[in-house]
Amino acid sequence: MTGFSSPLPPSAAPPHPDAPDDWVDRLLLAGPGGEECLHLGAPLDRDALRALVDEQSVRLATAGLGPGGTAALRLPPSVAFVAVLLACWRLGAQVALLDHRLTDHEIDAAVARLAPQVLVGSAHRPAAALRGFSEVEPVAVPLPDGRLARTGHALIQLSSGSTGPAKVIARSAGDLLRELDCYRRLVEFPGEGERVVLLSSVVHVLGLVGGLLNGLHARAALTVPERMTAAGILAAVAGSDRPTTVIGVPFHAELLAGTVAPPPLPRLRRMIVAGELVRPGLPALFTERYGVPLGTMYGMTETGVIATDLDGTLHPAKRPVHGMRLRLVEGELQLSAASSPYPGLDDPTRWSDGWLHTRDAAGLDGSDGLVTVLGRLDSQVSIGGLKVDLTEVEQTLTALPGVREAVVVFDDGAIEAYLATEPDADLALLHAGLERRLAAYKRPRRLALLPVLPRTSTGKLLRDPAALRGSATAGAAAAR
Repeated sequence: MTGFSSPLPPSAAPPHPDAPDDWVDRLLLAGPGGEECLHLGAPLDRDALRALVDEQSVRLATAGLGPGGTAALRLPPSVAFVAVLLACWRLGAQVALLDHRLTDHEIDAAVARLAPQVLVGSAHRPAAALRGFSEVEPVAVPLPDGRLARTGHALIQLSSGSTGPAKVIARSAGDLLRELDCYRRLVEFPGEGERVVLLSSVVHVLGLVGGLLNGLHARAALTVPERMTAAGILAAVAGSDRPTTVIGVPFHAELLAGTVAPPPLPRLRRMIVAGELVRPGLPALFTERYGVPLGTMYGMTETGVIATDLDGTLHPAKRPVHGMRLRLVEGELQLSAASSPYPGLDDPTRWSDGWLHTRDAAGLDGSDGLVTVLGRLDSQVSIGGLKVDLTEVEQTLTALPGVREAVVVFDDGAIEAYLATEPDADLALLHAGLERRLAAYKRPRRLALLPVLPRTSTGKLLRDPAALRGSATAGAAAAR
């Protein structure tokens, strides 16, 4: 199913039934007042953050938000985003996160579907695209057609939509706390006295829970670089003497691994990426550049973190986090889940009988419980009656000299590949490399070379054939 889920059921539910009422203050905002917790351009300690949350709580209550209420946030990464989010939860409201990069038309469509009582936006224009954060003044606008929460979920998110329109996904406060407990049990994950340099968007699950909420809960100071360039990220890493972990998506690891002579970073512990498969060779290249592991995680917006390999010693396998039960059914990875994360949606292909269908192909090792994610289940296609795994084709392409990234799609009965390559990449050599590595029926009918591949707002590679074809056509026109 694509698009937004069906309307929420009509019966209202109390907010956050599976978490203590004071979970924000007791589990996220607690700690010594003078302890630095955020660094977005300047350090912010816990006393200052608590004061900002107090201020936003008053403003939101004045706008009509209260227990069981609903708010939608359209704010860029900022101190204001953090303060408003925590204030909404402190008031007992359900929060929907809308990516600030969406168009007004997309925001209007989401608001019409979700019907929040309050929409919180920015009084100023967000910073430029490469800026890591903004300085904004939040403005809470009551909406006349808004309605109370129809479920007890604390968080509503929209999926990244890398293969189509976004889904509406709901998580309870208790589930967020369960995920934070999973991070707490990972000894390699940032904890008290350590530091995170966050590159992932706080609107989406990795940046929100693995970055922001875990930083507050575990008392690991969170830094967002001023600029999301290789130089800006490295400067942020070098800006503290605390043990530092960088959290992002594979694109960010590629960016850093492409820096030929990075400065010494003695406090860097590791980088952790999630969101899509890592290309062959990237972990070794990253470790060669920085002398630390490139760890990987597997997760979903619906559940958060599922499995990890934070030291890079299991690659491509990962170990499930505490309490995560997995099974394979006809090659599909499924996760134990007591209830559906899709509010109002009754679709047995998404969730049924206590199991969430990931639509990912995977392997499970019965002896040690390790899981190896192989790619999307729908990446297996038939060419002339022969099965082809598009993930295998992608991995083969990214292992060729000069290829930085690849997206392989199946459209109109044929395989097409879109490649981001080095400037001196030779198309004839790429074809020759594929001929040596792949059977003829597996080879793409078309190879399109692009300087960069289009991505979703979360940094995932876009997989829509029409959009990819449009990017290739525009790139060819610009080159003439």
